[in-house]
Amino acid sequence: MLKLGVVFGGMSTEHDVSVLSGMSVLKNLDKEKYKIFALYIAENGDWFEYRGNNYDYEIGDKIPELYKIEDVIGYLKNMDCIFPVLHGLYGEDGTIQGLFELIKVPYVGCKVLSSSISMNKAYTKVIFEKAKLNQAQYIHIKKIDDKLIYIDKEFNQNECTKNEIIDIVLKEINFPVFVKPANSGSSVGVTKAKNEKELIDAINNAGMFDKDILVEQGIVGKEVECAVLQVSNEELKTSTVGQILSAEEFYSYNAKYKNNKSLTKIPADISKDIEKRIQEIAEKAFRAVDGRGLARVDFFVENITNKIYINEINTLPGFTSISMYSKLLEADGIPYNKILDILINLAIN
Repeated sequence: MLKLGVVFGGMSTEHDVSVLSGMSVLKNLDKEKYKIFALYIAENGDWFEYRGNNYDYEIGDKIPELYKIEDVIGYLKNMDCIFPVLHGLYGEDGTIQGLFELIKVPYVGCKVLSSSISMNKAYTKVIFEKAKLNQAQYIHIKKIDDKLIYIDKEFNQNECTKNEIIDIVLKEINFPVFVKPANSGSSVGVTKAKNEKELIDAINNAGMFDKDILVEQGIVGKEVECAVLQVSNEELKTSTVGQILSAEEFYSYNAKYKNNKSLTKIPADISKDIEKRIQEIAEKAFRAVDGRGLARVDFFVENITNKIYINEINTLPGFTSISMYSKLLEADGIPYNKILDILINLAIN
């Protein structure tokens, strides 16, 4: 029986979301096919084995029945395969993937390069530009202590005052804009700004989560998503496109995980031609970052023009049974447990 380690939790701002995803994976794995080891990483970085049989938790719940793992490397080396169900920094950014590479244990999902590139939205945009994928206008700034540094498209860095940053935004983009930490997920630290004061407040807020900050042009349109599943070394499956119907002004962390009025619609309210084009772009984006295993690619479809804008790629998207990634593939006839088997089989082969 294959010894499978499922790793969840982690040290990022998405720790609680990762717990839900990890528990969902544990609940749906075939217990007759895999000998399962549940590995929980606490927010302080300590590793534990979870020995409980309850997989139904709410966001923010504390995990009981944890037993400290002293020799983490030795424990991991005993696995035949590892399924990291970690969102955000130290889990989705190539760091833990590098650990698995060093100890030579097969693992599910994207490798070091694609994980690190896709985690940092500023550098993902550079790859997408090279691939000639249409994106919303943006500027990249760094916030280091009280300093604001503007990074232009040629990577020249210039320290700017707050007013100079405002002038650059007004010149290159326009209000409303979205301000986000480059290395965060689940919309943590993301703010919509409609004027100059809100812009500076949003930059200060994003700077609490990351020194790299993106200011992006707001797109008035549908927010849609496409799942990518690698079913073999050669074949990619791109899913039916789904649509986000946020209960709030935008799809914030609260709207995603705490507001039960937010809905998803599968298939999205778009034409077949637009859906086909989104699927093509999703596959191209996945290959552009050298993806492996799985990803969810997010888009906007502008209301008036139907123009498609790629937003970002998530190499370890939300992975509960009701997350958009799994729901999109289930709509195409691939049930949750089958998704897990495909990913594990790809990793070990």
